[in-house]
Amino acid sequence: MLAADDFQKAALLGRMFASAIGSRSLVRSVLEDAAELPEGLRSLSGACRSMIENARLFAPTDYTILIRGETGAGKEVMARSIHEVSRRASGPFVPVNCAAIPAQLMESELFGHVKGSFTGADVDRQGYFVAADGGTLFLDEIGDMRLSLQAKLTRVLEERAVRRIGEAEE
Repeated sequence: MLAADDFQKAALLGRMFASAIGSRSLVRSVLEDAAELPEGLRSLSGACRSMIENARLFAPTDYTILIRGETGAGKEVMARSIHEVSRRASGPFVPVNCAAIPAQLMESELFGHVKGSFTGADVDRQGYFVAADGGTLFLDEIGDMRLSLQAKLTRVLEERAVRRIGEAEE
């Protein structure tokens, strides 16, 4: 004879079984979604899904892309993922941490310089923009740059032309 307690246990067991089946479906769904994520990304949030869709949309273009986010949010991973599916995938991916380069060297590092353009410029030097030609230049922490250099950077991005320090023409 079954007691009320047995029915409660059976109902609980039924809910647990349904939950396990639901969890299995959820796990399968998560694993399928994760297989579609760019390598290095772990998040499946709505915001991340939207970001990935935008990345897939813009990857085949030559647009300049601004990726914003907190430190450690995965901006470089996203930039590299976009690079890998873009027309520039066969070119170099050049990551630059702008916060790690001293302010007095930043302009030369980004744009390059010609020999004799300033004290210590003993040889011509290509900058990161030239090094990334045909590929992707990822500039991290641009907010740490001097405002005057940010203005020069904006001009380069708008005009898509780089002039080394001391060079007369682009």
